[in-house]
Amino acid sequence: MNLPENLVTTDPARMGGTPVFAGTRVPVRTLFDHLADSNGLEVFLEDFPTVTREQALAVICIAGETVVANARAA
Repeated sequence: MNLPENLVTTDPARMGGTPVFAGTRVPVRTLFDHLADSNGLEVFLEDFPTVTREQALAVICIAGETVVANARAA
């Protein structure tokens, strides 16, 4: 997957420095909250139309890769 440039941004003057999807005021955490509440990606994208499918999928991909990379043997 080709990851979009400037996927997530932080700015102390915007949303108190909360990581948001680039070009939006939508916190990245909101995507994971939606998924944890059993709302699918489609619901998230409908609720937050300023976030592109590409951005959301890239964040999910990176999160998954990070979990796998940091897994420890049982």
